[in-house]
Amino acid sequence: MRDYFIRRFLLILPTLIGATMVVYFITRMAPGGPVEAMMRNSMALSANRSMKDAGGSLSEEQKEQIKARFKLDKPYLIGYLMWLGALPDELDKRFIKFEEGKDSAPLTLKSLLPKSEWKTNNAYRVIQATVSRDGSLKDEQGKTVDGWKVTLEPEKQRAVIFRPQFDGLLQGSFGYSLRYNDSVWTMIVERMPISIFFGLASFLIMYSVCLPLGVLKAIKHRTFIDNASSLLIFGAYAIPSFALGSVLVVYVAARWGWFPSGGFTSENFADLGLFAKVLDLLHHAALPLLCYIIGSFALLTMMMKNNLMDNLAADYVRTAIAKGAGFKRAVLHHALRNSLIPVASTLGGVVMIFVGGSVLIERIFDINGLGMLHFQAVLDRDITLMMGLLTVDVFLIMIGNILSDYFVALADPRIRFD
Repeated sequence: MRDYFIRRFLLILPTLIGATMVVYFITRMAPGGPVEAMMRNSMALSANRSMKDAGGSLSEEQKEQIKARFKLDKPYLIGYLMWLGALPDELDKRFIKFEEGKDSAPLTLKSLLPKSEWKTNNAYRVIQATVSRDGSLKDEQGKTVDGWKVTLEPEKQRAVIFRPQFDGLLQGSFGYSLRYNDSVWTMIVERMPISIFFGLASFLIMYSVCLPLGVLKAIKHRTFIDNASSLLIFGAYAIPSFALGSVLVVYVAARWGWFPSGGFTSENFADLGLFAKVLDLLHHAALPLLCYIIGSFALLTMMMKNNLMDNLAADYVRTAIAKGAGFKRAVLHHALRNSLIPVASTLGGVVMIFVGGSVLIERIFDINGLGMLHFQAVLDRDITLMMGLLTVDVFLIMIGNILSDYFVALADPRIRFD
């Protein structure tokens, strides 16, 4: 079984590459993109200002800059390999046009200082340089500027200057968001704790309530307890989470003031003590957490009940009771463990709460989680942010599936993945 899990972990990288490659090609072929998004922003700006102050469209040079930044000027496969980090990226790409009759053009460059000279993260030194028609790039002292590459385009009377550097997924970089111009990894990390909190809380509440309730319903089949609990959980299952959230915000939060109407923490959260922070967090999380889990009780509870009832009717349970084992012992030591196997296989799906969240719930309660980030990235056609989120989603889902297999084998020692 150890070899099986080693193979599963080794398959994570090729699976990740395959999934990201498909989505990369789809986002490039789909209509709309960074250039169109920038043009919409420019047109919106021109609607608020006079046409004298702001043009309604981008210049050709600006369009080229945007295409170069998001690798849209490259073939799909080359662009993907650069995003992956298997080929060097062309960072800080610039187009320098030569004036008529001149053999050189001045420009300003930013050169990254060695880490030993950093006073802040990613410290740069400004260099006044000159690029010539022969492809040379020199500073004010006439020395060649290292770390930059120059390609000439004589038909356009210009030089293309960039820093060749491996800067992709394999180097731990997701690039920068088109809409927010911020590091994609930073944006994901900032919102990840919120999704992890709701994911863990939902997991603990669901399994700690549904598993004992499913056992109780199986033992008390067709009794008042079974019928009443079925009415409650299926009634909760029929309530849309976003509809419940809207009702809770309007009445419980806004009208009665029992809970906050939105946000994840209070504004003075950093100034509170440890115990006060916990209370504040629970106070804000109560309503959205209820919306997260209300529809999950029925599925998990009925799965546990039906599995246990099937095992209670099996021959090995009747044999154990016939040999003198009490009913309680037969349930807890024989039937229960086998009934947990299908339930354990659903643990991987819980990861979806971690990575996907709920767009509607986060929108209703004004929570900046990963769900809203996914939704906003699609609306903005922010392809860099979409690729970063997809990479994290696929990775966590694969880890969740591996954990599901592990818990299944843990619940039943007879299962071997060979």
